[in-house]
Amino acid sequence: MNKVVVFQLGNEQYAIPIEQVVSIEKMAAPTVIPQMPDYMLGVVRIRGELVPVLDMVKILYRHSYIQTEKTRLIVVQAEDLVVAFIADDAKEILDIPSEAMKQLNMLAYRQTPYFLGVANLPERLITLIDANRLFESLEGMQMIKERIKENQS
Repeated sequence: MNKVVVFQLGNEQYAIPIEQVVSIEKMAAPTVIPQMPDYMLGVVRIRGELVPVLDMVKILYRHSYIQTEKTRLIVVQAEDLVVAFIADDAKEILDIPSEAMKQLNMLAYRQTPYFLGVANLPERLITLIDANRLFESLEGMQMIKERIKENQS
């Protein structure tokens, strides 16, 4: 079994392994930090810590998210940084049976090494994301890490 947090982006469902998720928070207006990549909307304070807010819709689909009452921040522990990413909705915590996991061998997924596979469930497909690989693959992530460290000292 793989325990994951399932979230919605547009019409698609994605999941992150639960051990990478710190918390799920209501959307808060981020404080903008100039000169950051366009997918980083700013920072929010969560439990006294400055956390960069990333727009997952922009990262995956190249357009901005639309805020609703269901919009959530999914706070994730990457290797050396806590980040919050915006999801249209945080759906549930789910146990995915190992036999339901399918590996992706399509060419498009080679360009997205952060997709671990797809959970092929009776009513839906859920794409699993490795948060560490995703954040490390983003252009400008090193600059974000440096700015956050500067602002926390």
